[in-house]
Amino acid sequence: MFQTNQFRKGLKIEIEGVPFQIVEFQHVSPGKGSAFTRTKLKNMLTMNVVEKTFKSGEKVHKADLIEKEMQYLYADGDGYHFMDTNSYEQLAFSAEELGDTVLFLKEEIKVSVLCHNDKPIGVDLPNFVELAVAETDPAHKGDTVTGGTKPAKLESGATVSVPFHISEGDVIKVDTRENKYVEKVKK
Repeated sequence: MFQTNQFRKGLKIEIEGVPFQIVEFQHVSPGKGSAFTRTKLKNMLTMNVVEKTFKSGEKVHKADLIEKEMQYLYADGDGYHFMDTNSYEQLAFSAEELGDTVLFLKEEIKVSVLCHNDKPIGVDLPNFVELAVAETDPAHKGDTVTGGTKPAKLESGATVSVPFHISEGDVIKVDTRENKYVEKVKK
């Protein structure tokens, strides 16, 4: 069980047997009346986002989810294929089921597949992935002085803003939660 003061972005809770993930939350203490927590919750089965308000101190159940470590294998016309690293069982997800997760998938990356009532419902990426820069504008002398950024397309298809000194072929570390450049990976 979680209380409202334990809410954080990404927390998975269950309401009336349905798993939800907290997208946004805000603790509110009005001048009159009792405090409450305003949330935006993503239904993990339908991917719909709903708003719900909880009274301060209200308790909600932890989502009944099982995480399996799986390895991303490949993508084809049938979807994106993953293999259980223990049983070698394979699963396929469509691009719609994965959403923005597909932007950071790289062959052989280990992910956590979420199952609710033994049915796979989603994929959680590691917080950070290392990907090569496939396309970006070349760096020009003097660009690094301003500390600006430029767009870079990565090998997985994602586009992130990177510092001017990053070139095509460089491997960078990306935060998958916020779609942000973290650092250049040293070779």
